Amino acid sequence: MGVSGQIRVVVAKPGLDGHDRGAKVIARALRDAGMEVIYTGLHQTPEQVVDTAIQEDADAIGLSILSGAHMTLFAKVVELLRERDAADIKVFGGGIIPDADIPPLTELGVAAIFTPGTSTGEVVDWVRANIGQPA
Repeated sequence: MGVSGQIRVVVAKPGLDGHDRGAKVIARALRDAGMEVIYTGLHQTPEQVVDTAIQEDADAIGLSILSGAHMTLFAKVVELLRERDAADIKVFGGGIIPDADIPPLTELGVAAIFTPGTSTGEVVDWVRANIGQPA
């Protein structure tokens, strides 16, 4: 995969989640690994997340969802990316997501799901391997 320059990742908290510690930990780990990270803050709509990713010329979107609305929110972000001809922006995420929901999310187009207990190193390694090393 040929990302030229620094990998750009939007980290977002869509929906009504009020807890963003995990998102901030991932954002910091990606930043410390040399990636450019745009953190959108709490209570973002899928439209706001996609707008930010397109405006910031992001290579990926990392969503953190703890509210149980992961099926709806991931699906909407992927759908909006396709509608806006931005399906090349990969979507990955994490949070409280039941194992049984991971295959349907993958079928929707979510590239990876990281559940509680995943190390920040695993997330960084996945982003590097699947988004591409900066040139």
